[in-house]
Amino acid sequence: MEDIKRIITEGRTAMGIEFGSTRIKAVLIDEKANPLASGSFDWENSYENGIWTYSLDEVWEGLGSAFAAVKADVLKKYGVKLTTVGSMGISGMMHGYLAFDKDGNQLAQFRTWRNTITAQASEKLSALFNFNVPQRWSISHLYQAMLNKEEHVKDIAAVYTLAAYVHFRLTGERVVGIGEASGMFPIDSETFDYDNTMINSFRELTGDYAWDIYDILPSVLTAGESAGKLTEEGALLLDPTGEFKAGIPLCPPEGDAGTGMTATNSVAERTGNISAGTSVFMMVVLEKKLSELHTEIDMVTTPSGRPVAMVHCNNCSGEIDAWAQLLTRMCNEMGADVSIYKVLDKMFELALKGDKDCGGLIGYNYLSGEVITGLDRGNPLFFRKPDSKFTLENFSRMQLYSAAATLGIGKEILDRENVRIDRLLGHGGYFKAPVSGQTVMAAALDAPVSVMKTAGEGGPWGQAILALYMAAKKEGQSLEDFLDEEIFSSMDSFEIAPSQEDKDGFRKFLDGYKKGLVAEEAAVSTD
Repeated sequence: MEDIKRIITEGRTAMGIEFGSTRIKAVLIDEKANPLASGSFDWENSYENGIWTYSLDEVWEGLGSAFAAVKADVLKKYGVKLTTVGSMGISGMMHGYLAFDKDGNQLAQFRTWRNTITAQASEKLSALFNFNVPQRWSISHLYQAMLNKEEHVKDIAAVYTLAAYVHFRLTGERVVGIGEASGMFPIDSETFDYDNTMINSFRELTGDYAWDIYDILPSVLTAGESAGKLTEEGALLLDPTGEFKAGIPLCPPEGDAGTGMTATNSVAERTGNISAGTSVFMMVVLEKKLSELHTEIDMVTTPSGRPVAMVHCNNCSGEIDAWAQLLTRMCNEMGADVSIYKVLDKMFELALKGDKDCGGLIGYNYLSGEVITGLDRGNPLFFRKPDSKFTLENFSRMQLYSAAATLGIGKEILDRENVRIDRLLGHGGYFKAPVSGQTVMAAALDAPVSVMKTAGEGGPWGQAILALYMAAKKEGQSLEDFLDEEIFSSMDSFEIAPSQEDKDGFRKFLDGYKKGLVAEEAAVSTD
């Protein structure tokens, strides 16, 4: 205990703060990346004027609340005040669009990754660049605003992702980590900067706008580089009490994709990770480029700039949570004081007792659109045949299958490209319940899936490690070597390989799922 107190008071720590889709979480770690304290703030996006968004007031409220919760956790556990850390970093839900004028005024609603309103821009840019530009990327949102002739576009002076903007407010530095940058605009893997040929191509689209695309995007940094220091103003945004000190170095701000790769030690070739929470995505570090353009596959990078194939699905655990809330309410109405977390644990436990094919039950967890299955809007849907085996166990298993189904469809594309994967590591809420999430995901992806004991810490822990790497790396030490040698060498993981029976059951479910997509399409088309 005394050692930990000394580590904290001397600032021999690192902190990561991640703005996730449903939670803002901060994690404090020691020099070996052991979690010391954490705090969080729950929030939800709003659907306003046809756009999924969060207000900036919520951003600052959540940042301060999550940080205050860490301070309280430190005081409760160790009896000391948290006034400094050795390094820190900000991460957030990937990509999206935040635009500001030269005076720092927000010009339009924050448009999150969840929106599927940029199909026209995405299609045109993908054709122009001969490179897949997904709808959620910042450049898609910007170009769609141009195509829509939105008034605010002419006044743009800066475009950010959420992580990059929060970092800017804390440090005054307009920078972004390369992994997050690769979801703003395509990256050149040789220069570690925005692709110059594509930048020039986009310049031809901007017409009479006074701004230049390269100038309004934040500068690109790779893992290990310094990204500025916490200013006095930034310190007060974190901690309005004034107890937390300015001057702390920050690492480049990253997206939750990059922090997920870091948190699972999946930054080397032929490694991959699955981040499963509100959304789900799988990222595989490639040995070579894909042979052709696939509009379902995003090409991004690791925090150190290695090329990565990413299968991203907008929907994962949201529908599981919704059913868990309903079941929790039923328990409470019957006089049982049961938490939603206990209900979720029971659903995941019962899923493994269901039939391998879910007894013929089919469900779609589409709270929002899914590019991989060609839907620009979502509408959750559950159906069964008269002879389906409608049991709680099968229903629970179907919910877990549904959360993994679209990712499984995307994995089929990588299989056709002969992408080799030595290991997949899972993290996020889907993997918190022991065994269940791993078992289902392994069957869906036909690959062994491992989970580390830190899986529940997820992205903010990964961002804290990136901050630690910036502060503690040895001369010439790569991120890959740092993670292998300093962080994960003694860390236990638990692997589950898919059984043939589980794979066959999931494939049978997926066949029915694909056939039933016509029903989902009809549901989406009904206003």
